[in-house]
Amino acid sequence: MTTDQKLQPTLIDRDVDDLATACESPVLADAGPETEKSPDDQGARTPAPTAANANVPEPPPKPYSVFTRSEKWFIVAVTGFAAMFSPLTTNIYFPAIPTIAAAFHKSVELINLTVTVYMVLQGISPMFWGTLSDRWGRRPMFIGCMVVLTLSCVGLALVPTNAYWLLMLLRCLQAAGSASTIALGAGVISDIAAPSERGTFFGIWNIGPMVGPSVGPVIGGVLADRLGWRSIFWFLCIAAGVCTVVMALLLPETLRALVGNGSIAPPRSYMPLIPVLGRTSKGADDSDRPPRRAFANPFILFTYLDVSLLLFLNGLIYAVFYGVTATISTLFQPTYPYLTETDIGLCFLAIGGGMSIGGVVTGKIFDREYQRVKRRLLRQIEADPESTIHPEDVTKDEHFPIEYARLRLMPVFFALYAASCIGYGWCLQARVSIAGPLVLQFIIGWTCISILNGTQTLIVDLAPSHGSAITAACNNLVRCSLGAGCVSVIDLIIKAIGTGWTYVLLTGICILFSPIYFILMRYGPVLRARRRAKREAAAQAYAEKK
Repeated sequence: MTTDQKLQPTLIDRDVDDLATACESPVLADAGPETEKSPDDQGARTPAPTAANANVPEPPPKPYSVFTRSEKWFIVAVTGFAAMFSPLTTNIYFPAIPTIAAAFHKSVELINLTVTVYMVLQGISPMFWGTLSDRWGRRPMFIGCMVVLTLSCVGLALVPTNAYWLLMLLRCLQAAGSASTIALGAGVISDIAAPSERGTFFGIWNIGPMVGPSVGPVIGGVLADRLGWRSIFWFLCIAAGVCTVVMALLLPETLRALVGNGSIAPPRSYMPLIPVLGRTSKGADDSDRPPRRAFANPFILFTYLDVSLLLFLNGLIYAVFYGVTATISTLFQPTYPYLTETDIGLCFLAIGGGMSIGGVVTGKIFDREYQRVKRRLLRQIEADPESTIHPEDVTKDEHFPIEYARLRLMPVFFALYAASCIGYGWCLQARVSIAGPLVLQFIIGWTCISILNGTQTLIVDLAPSHGSAITAACNNLVRCSLGAGCVSVIDLIIKAIGTGWTYVLLTGICILFSPIYFILMRYGPVLRARRRAKREAAAQAYAEKK
């Protein structure tokens, strides 16, 4: 078996528009016999040098992004801070629910409905904001989301206590503004980070949306206790307003259909008020800018079997994680009655600390795994004299087994995650020292963000012909739907079978579907190759009609 038979199909699947444009190119149309391979040159990727081009040096490869490393980190920090508002606005609300119920003279169950409608909008709204960002740009959609969030928080802070319907409506608007920041942030990272460094950036960026569930209850409990429940929404209003101002002043447009690798100046309305990031050039080649996408069906990714399997397993793992965080208050109060409300709020920091550290460390691990797999392929190509694959193809992510590179560590993280969740439930039921559940919370946070970071990066890699914001929106839809379902029934399950068996049941469901990792590492490249073949056939048919 030759090396090219061992290697996996290509990573980068161009979309139909890009292929159709390439087919119409006069360069390809006039190439004719010069691009044909002789029988002795099968597998060559480039034509042999001729007298006309033998002495012409090849131009240096253009960088994936012109933003410097420090500029990328600033963009990641700003978008990560914005993404934190999606879970923060959900969880900061929890400690104040009894107080709000008393203020509005409603039952706790009715006030809990405001949490339900929030999670419903949290899952749906990114599908539309993400579609708009892939067409009209990241920057205007980001600022628009933050403006909606800021104004809705003002309304919630001033809502009269005799207008329960208005409370419900404003919570829906709050979700519509905050929830989409996760999808938009994922799109920005795919714009500025090459696949080889994407894991690190996703790991750091994920700290924002994953720490929100941990610090939210702490902040909300302190504010509601000291300043009243309305202070929660004033705090969110101020924080979101600051983020909006920073974006308006400094955040550059990154959508590659508008700015390419960042060297092409966007329309004036897309420029930040203080344009200090990036290096645009008047002489930039617009041919490097991919065509702007037409409005796409945001649900198209669910027709991809490999992506759907990843989304489903990712959603199950996130649902169990949300089942842990949502029940910390209700489980720790009876188990450790000596804890005050402030103490219980501080217990959320254990799982948040695990996510923060895990996001930084595992992101770098995933990038090293990517490079390790790439170096192994290069050595195989160099050692096989019959190989028809050029090393440059691997460097450019051609014939690259991306599923194996991204998922090979997932079974390890998943095993630790499952064992920690089961142990966490039994520790609480056995009423062991509080140190036990807190240590397991730390491990749960670490392993959960590791799993979510790796799968989110792979989902973006598997669907390059679709906007990264759309892939993140689909991921968010599945996660929020399954998370809402878990939160709505976990109290009933705990009362029926106990805390220990509840987490055995929930984790067991995840274990049941965990072979998806091995299935995708084995058959994912085949599914990816079939999609690519269909797109190429459609592009060829389109070109023939032209």
